[in-house]
Amino acid sequence: MEYNNTLPRHIAIIMDGNGRWAKKRGLPRKMGHAAGAETFRRIATYCKNLGVEYLTVYAFSTENWKRSADEVQAIMALFEKYLHEAIDEMERDHIRLKILGELGPISPTLCALIARTDEISTHYQGFQANICMNYGGRDEIVHAARRFAADCVNGVKKPEELTEADFAHYLYTDGIPDPELIIRPSGEIRTSNFLLWQSAYAEYYFTDVLWPDFDETELDKAIASYQKRERRFGGRK
Repeated sequence: MEYNNTLPRHIAIIMDGNGRWAKKRGLPRKMGHAAGAETFRRIATYCKNLGVEYLTVYAFSTENWKRSADEVQAIMALFEKYLHEAIDEMERDHIRLKILGELGPISPTLCALIARTDEISTHYQGFQANICMNYGGRDEIVHAARRFAADCVNGVKKPEELTEADFAHYLYTDGIPDPELIIRPSGEIRTSNFLLWQSAYAEYYFTDVLWPDFDETELDKAIASYQKRERRFGGRK
């Protein structure tokens, strides 16, 4: 059997386990989210240094609005703080940052910061971090279908001419290659509505480690596991 010894071009991570991490330590849940944000910062830097081109993380799902108002407010405040800090880092380190998701319910202040990161990203090439915010895989596909339908109504597209490649341009991830490796910490074994279209041929790696405890060594283990897999994309070798 031939193994795939290349580095994944695109790694995606479901950042799970922040609340349980805080509970184990007798801390409020928002402290777990703060610790998780620092882990993301560290792992993003490590991915960049390894030569990974894209890192996509699941930060806040469309279902997460069901959590307590206090927890949602804490997450949004943390996200705003991170974006303020990220803007300086992006300009200093020439990093691209893209927010993926439905931004309608997001506050005007956050939307303005997101627009600023988009503008900065246009000036640079190289490593790109994608943060899925108010994101759901099914919602993304519905959103894309509505956009395509609108183009059909306006005479821009014809339904019978639609291909998978064409449809991908209507997704939030337009222009971003599909992930080769998706990592799920925290011991849960499910996709949780994350990158449903894009993950068709991704390799999954599951670990019991909670996200705030996920470090460079754990990422190395995930990549090593990926490199030992035979990727056939539905064919035979």
